[in-house]
Amino acid sequence: MSQGRDAERLNVSRETLERLQIFESVLLKWNPKINLVSKNSLGHLWQRHIVDSLQVYDCAGTMGQTWLDIGSGGGFPGLVVAILAAERSPQTKFTLIESDQRKSAFLRTAARECGVSVSVLSKRIEQVPALNADILSARALTDLDGLLEFAERHLSKSGTALFPKGESWKNEVDKAEQRWRFDVEPITSLTETEAVILKIKGVARV
Repeated sequence: MSQGRDAERLNVSRETLERLQIFESVLLKWNPKINLVSKNSLGHLWQRHIVDSLQVYDCAGTMGQTWLDIGSGGGFPGLVVAILAAERSPQTKFTLIESDQRKSAFLRTAARECGVSVSVLSKRIEQVPALNADILSARALTDLDGLLEFAERHLSKSGTALFPKGESWKNEVDKAEQRWRFDVEPITSLTETEAVILKIKGVARV
């Protein structure tokens, strides 16, 4: 498929598509060394990881001034969203937290080669001072109960959390409601019919 048609299918500009392709090439170069994504998913990298991350941006709605991605790993969704936002929302500042030093090095390298400005913190999430972020995202990090612990610490009172979840998301919501109050909107995933992005506001302890 041509670059132009790829851009049209993904609803991104050619410049953004080029940045995403650079990101892909950096990831493929680093992956054999530090296992950023599973080998089984490499053949479906765009659908399983890149497009899956791009849709998180669309779920945010009104963009805030600060976006925090925790447990950023291979850059999903945080760095992919930052690549998209570089053109659509350049005023938004991105912070990625990743405790693994090698993965942090990958994130910094990929961001630099893609021409995207992000701050990468090589610390444990709970060790970082409260960041009061407008938007908080995390993918494949921990269950919703655990994610809300991090949201309580790092999300602003009026902020929005965006958590992609698989088919068992309802069970996670039920479990989390035992300890937390929150408003949740499940948005059906574009890449997996049983999956959702949980859009959460108003996090507070029961």
